[in-house]
Amino acid sequence: MTQPHHLAIFFTDKVEKGLFAQQLLNGKATGSFTAFNYLHGLLFSTHTLNSIIEEELRHGHLQVAKAANRLLQTLSDGEQKKALLHYLLKQKPDYIILDNPFDNLDKDSQESLMNLLLTVAENTIIIQLLNRSRDLLPFINIAFTTEDGTAIAKVENIHSFIQQRNEKNRYTFSGAVPSPHYNYNEAESPLVRFNNVTVKYNDHPIVNSICWSINAGECWQLIGPNGSGKTTLLSLITGDNPKAYGQDITLFGRKKGTGETIWDIKQNIGYFTPSITSQFSRYDSVEQMLMGGFFDSIGLYTKPSDTQQKIAGKWLALIELLPLKKMLLHQISLGQQRVVLIARAMIKHPPLLILDEPTTGLDDYNAGMVVALINKISAETNTAIIFVSHRTEAGLLPDFTYTLTPHQNGSVGNRLLTTT
Repeated sequence: MTQPHHLAIFFTDKVEKGLFAQQLLNGKATGSFTAFNYLHGLLFSTHTLNSIIEEELRHGHLQVAKAANRLLQTLSDGEQKKALLHYLLKQKPDYIILDNPFDNLDKDSQESLMNLLLTVAENTIIIQLLNRSRDLLPFINIAFTTEDGTAIAKVENIHSFIQQRNEKNRYTFSGAVPSPHYNYNEAESPLVRFNNVTVKYNDHPIVNSICWSINAGECWQLIGPNGSGKTTLLSLITGDNPKAYGQDITLFGRKKGTGETIWDIKQNIGYFTPSITSQFSRYDSVEQMLMGGFFDSIGLYTKPSDTQQKIAGKWLALIELLPLKKMLLHQISLGQQRVVLIARAMIKHPPLLILDEPTTGLDDYNAGMVVALINKISAETNTAIIFVSHRTEAGLLPDFTYTLTPHQNGSVGNRLLTTT
């Protein structure tokens, strides 16, 4: 039997990669993949990581990172993925299925994992499942694509395929961003001001002497490697971090620690993170999900006014989901869910919109759709935006970039005007 070469399969968000992977691993592959039915394969994925973490916590034993004498959960994202890869290789598989291996990794961690994969590929067959074209491993020269999960077609020219895919993914929204139901009292500028903010945990420095001001209408990209303090800065802004007390921080015109409640802070912020999807019932319709943003509720328990319903309809029309308004949120594509949730966070036109990894896990088309919506909100409203991502998304138009760079005494920040 001729041994297969390294392969890549391009997926869209509408296709469940896991079903294909299990079919392959269970020796039930068809078509171009039947040769793998006679080989031993293992899956490298976030699902595999989470399963092992759960198993370690449940039984209290080390399974993967025994050499480091640490539970997998205690490692950084990059360390977790390298430890998982070494663990799988010890089982001597004929092939390894890589499911979006670079998701949630910063640039340095991506490069480190890439170097490791280059070595692995010398002796082990790699099958890469990917949503983003630029994640294609450089040693792969055979690729397939699937639109519905069943029909898989070979890509004749990978370079041309990626070029055409990128052209197709340039997304635009027509129409205007709907006006708010009411206007917030205009907060003093800047909306957020950090003056020499330093945060430590048990004498372990996280960030050091951070000076950062965010004004109304500005669009910022917050970047930095894993563990550099991005989440810490966000938690200081949202009021969730008690380390903000005693610091020189001003939020929405009010000095931190002058009697404000956490609600006083949060009512000025629209917030999105991919994990928020799990908080919503499978019985929430797209329309209910969106209108819940008026009441900051998970689920719709208050009857919206006629005006609120009209505004919700305009948002649904803008994001091209009005015909799907009665569908359950989980029934639409992952990219569509993301734009609904971003619209939900924006529906009241809060002074500040925080978008934490909004494109993670998306395919090229849906990532382009999310980026197009962010650009539109930035251009047409006075809401300030903080966009957090490990990726520098093509087409994103931030006004400024704030970069966190780790140092021995904690990460330092640098403000850069973005040129376009």
